Amino acid sequence: MALEIPTWLNLCFMEKTLRKSENDNSIQVIDIFSKPATDKGDNYGSDMVRVIVDYSRDQSGRKITEKKSVVVKIEPTIEGVRKNLIVKSCFFNTEMLMMMDTLDKMNKLLEPKYRLSGKGMYVQKDNPNILVIEDLTPLGFRMACRQAGLDLPHCILAIRGLARFHATSVAVCEKEPNQKQMYSRGIFNGECPPEMSEFFVLGVKHLAEEMANWPEFKKYSEKVAKLPDHICRIGLEATKFSENDFNVINHGDCWVNNMMFKYNDDGKPIDHIFVDFQICVYTSPAVDLLYFLSTSPSPDVIENNKNILINEYLSTLSATMKQLNCKTQPPTKEELKASMKRRAAYGMIASFTVLPMILVDKNKVKNLDEIMSKDGYTNPGYKNETYKKIMMKRVPMYDEWGLLDV
Repeated sequence: MALEIPTWLNLCFMEKTLRKSENDNSIQVIDIFSKPATDKGDNYGSDMVRVIVDYSRDQSGRKITEKKSVVVKIEPTIEGVRKNLIVKSCFFNTEMLMMMDTLDKMNKLLEPKYRLSGKGMYVQKDNPNILVIEDLTPLGFRMACRQAGLDLPHCILAIRGLARFHATSVAVCEKEPNQKQMYSRGIFNGECPPEMSEFFVLGVKHLAEEMANWPEFKKYSEKVAKLPDHICRIGLEATKFSENDFNVINHGDCWVNNMMFKYNDDGKPIDHIFVDFQICVYTSPAVDLLYFLSTSPSPDVIENNKNILINEYLSTLSATMKQLNCKTQPPTKEELKASMKRRAAYGMIASFTVLPMILVDKNKVKNLDEIMSKDGYTNPGYKNETYKKIMMKRVPMYDEWGLLDV
């Protein structure tokens, strides 16, 4: 179903938003043009509308006209699994806090050389929850292809961006320790709504059923078939905060579609920025690293260049923390790898449940309500040949690590 532009998203709403964001009551909106900001399968946690605004303002005693493009994110309002999952998980509240408070502080530490995100412009809490943010497209940023996976130059930019994100979060948390408590939920927590649990339980069941048809995979499919009842506990253990770890505010949903890239005239990526901060969580950076590495690089990069990415992450993290005068010590390579090994099940869960949604053919994409319909769980991504090839390599590895044993 195509996204309908809500009636409240009008000239009056945009005028209020711009006046507040720009701190300028002389702003008068002349016209707006609205259209859906994402395609089906690009975003699951909110409805997104791109709004181009023509407006006038007073400057030095005369009226000038300007144009601005913004993205309006709206918490799902249509009844169904998706709405229940997003609302009960409090994802929207997390993003509001990040965009209007924490990220603003993190960005200020890196300006003007780097930016982690667009600017949060306006929030409305309730009826519905709304977040208005800067549109990054006019700045030259665009999404990479989710199905192809990121090549090495894209991955290096992304992993450096992630390291800066984590380093600046350490600096902010040192100054304001209460920031840590603001991001204590994540995907897996003691108050996980049933819709969220079901997404993981049904996804793993579906994978086990598919794997039963793969040649020579019977023993693995039988092991995976025993995992669904335990998958949320496994996820909770893999992501939980530990005082003994080096900890950061994780992006929490660090996959190819939650980042954008800028390119030079030769089509080479030269800059990177994050979007979508609904699942930020304070815990080990292993959580973001495992999720990113399990979902976003091309198969070639993950097989041949994983160590390069870990080294890039650590060198950028250490350099940025030093530059920001952090008192906390960054982890050594051994400490980071040990944390990733202890939490490796999180990468497995991402491979089992998120990766099929990333690799699904664009003409077969379903939204969350369609995937988890009353007629049963259906995700065509599990039948995708690329997904099957990747999992035929990863599942034996997970078994070797003992992750399939419950």
